Formats: sequence, structure tokens, C-alpha cells
Amino acid sequence: MKTYLVTGAAGFIGANFVKYLLPRRADIRLIILDKLTYAGNLGTIAEELKDPRVSFVKGDICDVGLAEEIFRENDIDYVVNFAAESHVDRSIENPKLFLETNILGTQNLLDAAKKHWTAGKDSAGYPTYKAGRKFHQVSTDEVYGSLARDYEEPRELELSEHVARITRGRTNLKTYGKAMFTEDTPLDPRSPYSAAKASADMIVMAYGETYHLPWNITRCSNNYGPWHFPEKLIPLMIRNILAGEKLPVYGKGDNVRDWLYVEDHCKAIDLVIVRGRPGEIYNVGGFNEEKNIRIVRGVIAAVARLTEENEAYSRVLKTDRQNINDRLISYVGDRLGHDARYAIDPTKIAVELGWYPETPFEEGIEKTVRWYLEHQDWVEEVVSGEYQNYYEKMYKNR
Repeated sequence: MKTYLVTGAAGFIGANFVKYLLPRRADIRLIILDKLTYAGNLGTIAEELKDPRVSFVKGDICDVGLAEEIFRENDIDYVVNFAAESHVDRSIENPKLFLETNILGTQNLLDAAKKHWTAGKDSAGYPTYKAGRKFHQVSTDEVYGSLARDYEEPRELELSEHVARITRGRTNLKTYGKAMFTEDTPLDPRSPYSAAKASADMIVMAYGETYHLPWNITRCSNNYGPWHFPEKLIPLMIRNILAGEKLPVYGKGDNVRDWLYVEDHCKAIDLVIVRGRPGEIYNVGGFNEEKNIRIVRGVIAAVARLTEENEAYSRVLKTDRQNINDRLISYVGDRLGHDARYAIDPTKIAVELGWYPETPFEEGIEKTVRWYLEHQDWVEEVVSGEYQNYYEKMYKNR
């Protein structure tokens, strides 16, 4: 039996990873460590917590004593570190919190893993470790900085022969630029959030170099899908559309992101943990580049269509269906240091592990919008007064 310590698993990607893993790997045990901040909610993993293979610990990854206790009382095989402050806007408001959690929290987990996984020393004095241990750091494409948006309208994306074979019929693959992020792209973070994540990655790599600790890092593009906290773009747009409220779009909405359906990301993480070469970074992207404004318009169209087709969906509307149109869009002052474009090249993970992004955006956004229409009770539960205060501060006066 393999025992996973999964941090931040009451949040969006961590929760989806737990939901992905449990039905696919019978002989495992999961210990979930989560601080339950604004974006972490036990309701997200309520069903999974009923599984006898799952244990929950409320706490902070920066807590030295707690990390020590978890490792001392459990034979941890894998650390999967999702825990992080992750919203760029919040990092601009409070950089210190991001540095503390994302850097020092990661370092604390590394220390505990090194201590409890060490089995001896080799002839050169480096630690040796119990077999099968690995520290997996979940990172982001934002550590690479920003890419040029070379084309105003997207052009056909040319894939390598190998990647083209395993995309299995994906069509309409396009790009807004000549370059994409690869694992060899130099780190060039532009926000306190991405700088904190880049620093965490470097700490992980340093422990690998200095102590030979086994590790992997995955760097993903923008995730979307179910259970996403509604301050992020797609769930925020869905929530506001249903309420008939304005849809705040930064600048002109020209910023380009590569969108990755969250289940595809979870599949990639699972593959890297089990089969990835220790000491390697793997980029995980969706081949779904699009401008933010087109994402917003697509969500408007999907909500309008689905609420017209399905009477049950229409009942969650708090506005007249005729109000669901592009006139809801409200352009607001741009984010400070807003990166122009992200695009991930996942050739390495495709070639080495056979992973590819299975979900075209059109299919993924349909599933996502349907999920939110069917789970408004969850949305209302997670949207607290603290979130309302934050929303007012970020968007109402821009």
C-alpha cells in the first residue's frame, strides 16, 4: 500500500486529484493536510472523506511540529504539494503571505520528508532514502513569465509528429504566438505569486541537488472545471451571469491563456508520480490557447443555451434569460503587471509518459458550465462574506 500526503486537497486542483485517484488506485491511503483558508472547503471533498482510506488533518504546511508529527506517525511514500496561495490579485495585495506559504511551507515539507525518508549515507556522504519515496511539487506555467502575443488572430498550431499521433483526433489546435514554454525556458516570474512559486520550485530542486532527495515538478497551464473557487475567471463569470451582474474583464480582454481541463491535469500528476523520472520537470498544457474576452463570451453563450434548453437549469437563474448576453461584459482597469500570454508545450510528458490533453475546450467548458448549474448549493456555501468583501475591493471601483 502506498501512502500519499496530499496538501491543499480541499482546494480546487487538490480536491480533483483526490477524486481522480481514489477510484483508480485501490491499494492506497491518503492523508489530506489543508489549512481550510478561503479557497479550501471540506464540502468539496465530503464524499471522499467517508472513504476509510482517507484521513484529514487541519493545519498549515508551515507548521514544523505538525509536519513532523504526520511523518512520524505515518509511513509516507509520496508528498503531493498542492498547498499554496494561488491568486495573483491577492498576491499583489499581500505578497508576504504568498512568500511564507509557498516558499517556507514547501521548505518545511521538504525538511520533514528528508528526515523521515533517510535510510543512510552513500560513499560520498549524501543521504540515501527508503525505496519508492518521492516529493511532487505542483507548480505553474506562470514561473516562466510572459510570452509574446505575435498574432492578433490565432493560427494553426503545428505539432511534432509524435505529439500529433497521441492527440488522438484533436482538431482546431491553434496558437497566438511563435513560442511556447518548455521545461528549458528560463524562469522569469512577474508577480509575487509566480515569484513565490518559482522560489518553491528552486528549493525543491536544491534539495534534490544538495541532499539527493527524489522529486518531480509539474508546471501546468490555467486549469478549469468543477469545484473551482468562484474568484477565478470561469466560475466567476458563470456566477455573475446567473445573477445578471456585470462581468469584470481586465483591460481589453486580450490576454491569452492556455486552458487545461482539471481532470487531464490530475491524470498527468498521477502519471508523473508513478512513472516520471526522479529529478525531472514536466510541463502540462491543454493546447487550448484563447483570449480572455473570447472565453467570457463563450461562457455567456453556453449559459444562455443550456438554461434555454433545460428547465431545471433555468430555475437557478436570478435574472431574466434575456439579460444573458455580451452587454454584461464590463471592462475594468487592468491588473498590475498583467502577463500577455501563456502557452505550454507538453511534448516531454507526451513522449516519455504518453500523456496528452484529452479534453477540447468546447467539451470541457460544456461540462464545467453544466456542473455549476447543477451545484449552486456548493457555490453558495463557499462564497462567504470574506469573499464578498474581496470582490467589492477588486472589481467594483476599477
